[in-house]
Amino acid sequence: MAARAPSDALGRRVLCGAERATVRYVGGVPPTAGIWLGVEWDDPQRGKHDGTYEGTQYFKCRHPRGGSFIRPNKANFGVDFLTAIKDRYGLNVEQDVQHGTEDTLVFGKKTVEFVGMDSIAEQQRQVQLNQLVDISVRECAVSHAGQKEEISRTCANIRHINLSKNLISSWETVTAIASQVQNLETLNISENKMKFPSTLTSVSSVFSKLRILALNQTEITWTEVLLCAPGWPALEELYLTSNNITVLERPDNVLQTLKLLDLSDNQLLDGNQMHLIAHLPRLEQLILRNTGISSIHFPDAGFGCKTKMFPSLKGLAINDNKISQWSSINELDKLPSLRSLQCHNNPLMDTEKNPETLRQLIIAKIGQLEILNKSEILPAERRGAELDYRKIFGNDWLAAGGNCNPEKNKPSEEFLAAHPRYPSLCLKYGAPEEGELKGRQPLTLKNQLLTLTIKCPERPEQKPVEKKLPESMTIQRVKGLLYRLLKIPGSELKLSYESSKLEGKEVELDNDLKPLQFYSIENGDCVLVRW
Repeated sequence: MAARAPSDALGRRVLCGAERATVRYVGGVPPTAGIWLGVEWDDPQRGKHDGTYEGTQYFKCRHPRGGSFIRPNKANFGVDFLTAIKDRYGLNVEQDVQHGTEDTLVFGKKTVEFVGMDSIAEQQRQVQLNQLVDISVRECAVSHAGQKEEISRTCANIRHINLSKNLISSWETVTAIASQVQNLETLNISENKMKFPSTLTSVSSVFSKLRILALNQTEITWTEVLLCAPGWPALEELYLTSNNITVLERPDNVLQTLKLLDLSDNQLLDGNQMHLIAHLPRLEQLILRNTGISSIHFPDAGFGCKTKMFPSLKGLAINDNKISQWSSINELDKLPSLRSLQCHNNPLMDTEKNPETLRQLIIAKIGQLEILNKSEILPAERRGAELDYRKIFGNDWLAAGGNCNPEKNKPSEEFLAAHPRYPSLCLKYGAPEEGELKGRQPLTLKNQLLTLTIKCPERPEQKPVEKKLPESMTIQRVKGLLYRLLKIPGSELKLSYESSKLEGKEVELDNDLKPLQFYSIENGDCVLVRW
């Protein structure tokens, strides 16, 4: 006798072997006998057609070869939530009990039977289930909630649930499970292709304590997010990666508690989509990896001013995008709370051959940044980057109308658009003078060897040593070289240099991370070593 399909089979998610699919049709397919399931495979390579058989279209598929017909007995419609928990954690009665052996014990030649052992074992299982707080039933073929109130009766202490990559086909199923978990804080239902409400649903207390929700690869739209969001009054983290979200809408009176939003791997229409989520008052982390954005702009603020958008944003990830202009980096300085930035793998990164130069430019352009590409920016590094920036673009500043005399200092709008932080750097370190800018070469020029004289003023008996050093050599490496010469730890050494161009003046080499070229050392200069 052929297996029958469940009465609610249409639209359900099924497993067939290791492949997942969605049931799009239930019924006959003449001239064959019996019931067939028309399924659309997650992997279209698994299919044979688009739902059409011998000229009759039984269902539709997104892919022209994404569909097949299978018999109901080939489809696994999944298990309920509690069965999956018992199977995953080894607490299933059917797996544990072998009747006739579990309830007896042999003393010598005498067999003693223990009455009620089944009920004791069940009580122990009940205790173990009630102790579970953090549950993962990932890839356990969960498709429905099971008997009403059974979850709350047996798993009263659950707070964190991983339901990813199962057979859940609707948000209603998620709600049916969550409604039995009173203190649910974390829920991951990623990799479940499911239907979400298309109209605003009545607000309930089911998700009243939910703080973290992952809906990656669920095919949810931003509109559906906003329709569900009234039911998430305490939500702090929302993960929505890989959902084909292209257009955003402004959240009104929802998601106001959100601190982290991940929209990675959704090809957003343009960078202006950011403006629609810019007024979430508590948003601290925004992750926009591989979203196709090519520019960032905050039109409400001018040069050197802070935007009212993203008032609490501390961390921004824009890796793997199409940003190619420095103007987008300049715009990020307008964010009042930004402290951390990730921006790897953008065309902009190819504009400088030297990654160290690139990092310095970004640091100099975003004044409040503390972490860049997961690497901390130390105060000495920031000072060096800003001083270097001030020097590198000093001649451009002068040519654009910049002047050391405040009354004559009128740099062009074009210069300020390209270097909006330059005026504040002049206030911080003083305006660059023409003398210090002469002969300044970009850091990206090919490294050259410098012939330097090394002296130890505190050891007059030690003769000066002449060394050829690459101008890209960091002060830290110079100290390592001196340790081999002087046998004094680098941490105790204090370096400075004298130049014929700076009569009677010593310049401290005070940043171990900077190269010699940063300090404008030239051939013939003298490095002074003290400790």
